[in-house]
Amino acid sequence: MSTTDSPPGPAPDTGSAPDPSFAPDSGLAPDSGLAPGPVSDGDLTASAAALATEIRTHEAVLSALPPRAARSEEQQRLATELHRTCRGLRASFLRSHAARVYDRLTEGRTRRLGLTALAEAAAEAFPHLVPTRAQLDEELRHAQAEKEGREIDQGIFFREILRLPEAGGHLVDVLRDPTPEARALLPDFRATGRAELGKVTVERRGDGGHVTFHNESCLNAEDNELIAQLEVAVDLVLLDDDIRVGVLRGGPMTHPRYQGRRVFSAGVNLAELHHGRISFTGFLLQRELGYISKMYRGLSTEGRPDTFPAHGTEKPWVAAVETFAIGGGTQLLLVMDKVIAAADSYLSLPAAQEGIVPGAANFRLGRLTGDRVARQLVLGGRKIWAGEQDARLLIDEVVDPRTMDRAVDEAVAQLAAPAVVANRRMLHLSEEPVDAFRSYMAEFSLAQAQRLYGEDVLDKVGRFATGSGTGAGTGGPGGPGTGVPAGAETVR
Repeated sequence: MSTTDSPPGPAPDTGSAPDPSFAPDSGLAPDSGLAPGPVSDGDLTASAAALATEIRTHEAVLSALPPRAARSEEQQRLATELHRTCRGLRASFLRSHAARVYDRLTEGRTRRLGLTALAEAAAEAFPHLVPTRAQLDEELRHAQAEKEGREIDQGIFFREILRLPEAGGHLVDVLRDPTPEARALLPDFRATGRAELGKVTVERRGDGGHVTFHNESCLNAEDNELIAQLEVAVDLVLLDDDIRVGVLRGGPMTHPRYQGRRVFSAGVNLAELHHGRISFTGFLLQRELGYISKMYRGLSTEGRPDTFPAHGTEKPWVAAVETFAIGGGTQLLLVMDKVIAAADSYLSLPAAQEGIVPGAANFRLGRLTGDRVARQLVLGGRKIWAGEQDARLLIDEVVDPRTMDRAVDEAVAQLAAPAVVANRRMLHLSEEPVDAFRSYMAEFSLAQAQRLYGEDVLDKVGRFATGSGTGAGTGGPGGPGTGVPAGAETVR
């Protein structure tokens, strides 16, 4: 498709009526005083030019201010209002033009651009719509509390793309494409049955593809590097024809309090978040729309739905939970086909206490546990031990820690049955239609970007990272009774 203002054929359905239901602290409130003006008319090129001109004026004022850490209260109030105004303009523009913006960037949905590539293309084609690479690189020079919060602008962009059934559906599908890294490693993996990816290893044993993450010193806390490697590992399992079942498990720890013990996951690395190194697109969005989505739905058909079979490659997954699965670890269990937990392990989702949104857990959890238990976990920070009755809503089998290897092997044999894949696919069609997932992720995109810069989050990660905090207070590492030193604490 040529890069004309409008794609051929009828305009895509916007998916919903305008509803700028933005939180008051987002800079996107409907009472911002912004008239739609030229950024909301029907001509994409003229509207984009008007948007760039308007925002450039505000950015000039912002650039004359000192860095955030050196601003007075009055200067920071001015910066906040400038960002608020610009975000309102961007939201208004995208609510009118997101479908045409996406079609222009992807040449009528013929180019398959991932999250980072799509954002960079948007920054180049539509100045001031999203932050440039240079602006994001500048942000990386600062701790989270000292950033301008430009990732919120990315959240606005992805919210408006994902809420569109056609454009958003295309993007969700694109993000299930195999990674180039996995393609490059696949021939050697097929030959050797093993890949060492850094913090993740993948090994073929019989019908099982065993993915083990071992971020040992910080209890398998998640960071940008671990997430990227996990996606490559999942791709290898799904691409290898000799593997029929994927297995996810944490490796033995080197942390002094858990020396030699396997740990499933401690959630997002708090120190990395404090230092501003947890990426919004590369981690928080990519995690949900990338490897977790691939585990649940399999790989895409890469833009070739007329191939046979019309669905992508998918396989069942087993999780082996040892010691604990906190936050992001518990989120992973919600897409597993079988969860085996050691009798001395526990689960928790203390995201509300930490100030963030726990990925797609709010979308999936109630389906498994019912509304009341879901609220106890997400809003109340409840910790559930494997032996509790409610744990059986999330765990299929509780075993003696010493028998975990045997239990995993038995689960792989069970799920390797020929009819499992077809039946799990039909279950997923009923449980979680892809359009429902897309709509959730649209709202998650903005909500999570805003939460990254909430004052409560910035205060908490700052205290924990400097060692002045005493722990999450919700039963996670560093919380009461766990005995984990402050240096190993993580935000879930």
